Amino acid sequence: MNGPYPKEIMEHFKNPKNIGTIKDADGIGKVGNLVCGDVMMFYIKVDKNKISDIKFQTFGCVVAIAVSSMLTEMVKGKTLNYAIKTTSKDILKKSGKVPTIKAHCSVLAADALHEAIYDYMLKQKMKIPAGLEKEHKRIKKNLENTEKKHKTTKLEEELLNNF
Repeated sequence: MNGPYPKEIMEHFKNPKNIGTIKDADGIGKVGNLVCGDVMMFYIKVDKNKISDIKFQTFGCVVAIAVSSMLTEMVKGKTLNYAIKTTSKDILKKSGKVPTIKAHCSVLAADALHEAIYDYMLKQKMKIPAGLEKEHKRIKKNLENTEKKHKTTKLEEELLNNF
């Protein structure tokens, strides 16, 4: 271990994979936790029902950046169905033992990926699986509840809207 983080986390933090944007992305997913300050954006390209390219931008802590990188490696080249079924638990299994207070980073990463897939399916007028639709509604509701509870500042709104 490197301090409080496993080797896998530190490797992806120091050398993140698939970082950046995709200018003509087929789907974009944006999530944020206004309490901890982590904001993630995932971009996907889809070819023949597979994620042919994936990039991310994450503003956050060591674990947030690392799990974003790890997740891109986990789903690149995989089918949309596989990526939809990839959960925060799968990310945590791959990442090693992270401090409990950082487990939410894997939830954010999975949410950002799923939102990118949701965005792609919506744009393509595809039938959105019930589980993905339910997850999208949960993500939106959580963001709305957090914003109400913490009375988002103008700066936070700008960060999330212009990210």
